[in-house]
Amino acid sequence: MNRIAILSSDKYVVCLRVAADGTVLVSHGGVEMGQGLHTKVCQLVADCLGVPLSSVHISETATDKVPNASPTAASASSDMYGAAAVDACNQLNARLAPYREKMPGKSFTEIVSAAYFDRVDLSAHGFYATPEITGFGGTRPFNYLTYGAAVTEVELDTLTGDWHVLRSDVVMDVGKSLNPAIDIGQVEGGFVQGMGWSCIEELVWGDAKHKWVRPGNLFTRGPGTYKIPTANDIPVDFRVTLLRDAPCKQTPMVKSSKAVGEPPFFLGTSVFWALKDAVYAAREEVGIKGFFQLDAPCTPERLRMACCDEVTAAFAAPDLRPKASC
Repeated sequence: MNRIAILSSDKYVVCLRVAADGTVLVSHGGVEMGQGLHTKVCQLVADCLGVPLSSVHISETATDKVPNASPTAASASSDMYGAAAVDACNQLNARLAPYREKMPGKSFTEIVSAAYFDRVDLSAHGFYATPEITGFGGTRPFNYLTYGAAVTEVELDTLTGDWHVLRSDVVMDVGKSLNPAIDIGQVEGGFVQGMGWSCIEELVWGDAKHKWVRPGNLFTRGPGTYKIPTANDIPVDFRVTLLRDAPCKQTPMVKSSKAVGEPPFFLGTSVFWALKDAVYAAREEVGIKGFFQLDAPCTPERLRMACCDEVTAAFAAPDLRPKASC
């Protein structure tokens, strides 16, 4: 079970520019890094202005368009830049409202063209700052909580320490999703990344335990030594569900949505705990009961040594050895 607080940044700014042909250019301070931020902002603009998504275009993030932008972090940018985009759209809608009233049934392009010839400002500067946030130490350091839960089934080879994830079921609370396809992809990616962090990706430094590495030097600096999850590590049966009928009731969250991306990262540790449970079962088969320490990441080497038997008993760490010989 995972619960994460979503923090706020200082300010989020969006600039909208509507051309006379009805197309919309959006500039915001967020960085698109594959998380679908541009898509979500475009969707919100298209919905608020009542135009096709194909008419909304993004100007790539640059400080000459939106200076002093807050960091794109904590998976909160779709919330915040989305809210700023809605603020800018509301300004434009207010300016175009008289034309919509006297031109019923006309297209957005025709309405914008009429406003253009009347010298109406067709650009808007949207701004959003999370209200009632006091920061750490205050009474309200964050705006809302994101919840998630995961159950994982693994198969562990006790002779080699190799393992496979047979099935993972994940349910994630993202409020009223802005884009379920993007959000499910974010949950899947965050889960697998968390699995890699807790089960595969081991840092090896030159220290007392690794005397063959120059002191203070990081040995695992490339794909030959530092392993990240691959297609073969994804659960064989991977089921992700977004919590239904659970809109975010904290106002003024954009369209009752919640952040997604980093929160499901922690759910990837369900693979770690499933592997530890498998080791418990293996140890009980040879008469060993009770707690044992399993450090993260639980690499095949650590899993193999934790599955104490007659081969490893003489070499296992003291906290892994049974009171009597295996």
